[in-house]
Amino acid sequence: VQLQASGGGLVQPGGSLRLSCSPTGNIGGIWVRGWYRQAPGKERELVASITAGGDTNYADPVKGRFTISRDIRSNRLYLQMNSLQPEDTAVYYCKYTANGGRYYWGQGTQVTVSS
Repeated sequence: VQLQASGGGLVQPGGSLRLSCSPTGNIGGIWVRGWYRQAPGKERELVASITAGGDTNYADPVKGRFTISRDIRSNRLYLQMNSLQPEDTAVYYCKYTANGGRYYWGQGTQVTVSS
């Protein structure tokens, strides 16, 4: 099973993008889904996460601008990104963590914020 991330692109400062993450097969026992990002020369960092129960967590730089959500039936994960700024430029990755120590990474989608 793989995760397919999509929705990245080039956007002007202040613009919006919506990222999506879809598994290619069934993944059971997921207890948290998350979005991470990695900017050039920097380490990968957590952007937002959502538990199976719906509890969300956001990194301070994106609070109030980004919203994470998931569709239980389709097992898809979303990240609505508003008021994008140049410092949000990065490759964004989705990750699903399941019981038994299993985890799955998406291939990454590039987000570029530039005028």
